Amino acid sequence: MIDRSIHPNTRILLDAWRRMQTDPQSHGLTGPDARDHENLLDRIFVVEQREDQSWLVRTSGTTLNALIGRNLVNNNYLDLWTGPDRAMMAAFIEAIRFDGAPGVVRGRGETLTGERVELEITLMPLSIEAGRSPRLRMLGLYQTLGGEPMLLGQPVFRHRISMLVPPDTRRLGPQLRLVANLQQGLH
Repeated sequence: MIDRSIHPNTRILLDAWRRMQTDPQSHGLTGPDARDHENLLDRIFVVEQREDQSWLVRTSGTTLNALIGRNLVNNNYLDLWTGPDRAMMAAFIEAIRFDGAPGVVRGRGETLTGERVELEITLMPLSIEAGRSPRLRMLGLYQTLGGEPMLLGQPVFRHRISMLVPPDTRRLGPQLRLVANLQQGLH
């Protein structure tokens, strides 16, 4: 994901996710301190895939719950989406799960009275801890892109997808360069 227009909170979380994937043991010692990003933490949620292919919200931050107008814990994350958006979100989550890398959703949230806010939702697969049963969990960040006061305190009722930024699974490694010698003769 090279998009430079992502929200700073999204960038912080993506960078932390990458560090955890590179060195899970030392991340807690060298990574950012949660107290430095309180406005980010209140927008985080965790979803877990169930046997019926639903994505149960396991935890959700207080700002996220306030924006949605209810506590999301023990609700299906896919229920935030309707119609084709729900199908796209289900397929998008499957792509993230399959590729094992984060993805970003751009969209908008609407209130019952028609007020709108632009959204950026990031989903990142969580690693399975050694010795534990494999659970398909993802860390999410529900970030508004300004305009939150325009909601006038009303909860977001409807979610619409504008753009999906799929997981970037390129592996960056040593770059090889081919050098050719165009001299005619060998001596």
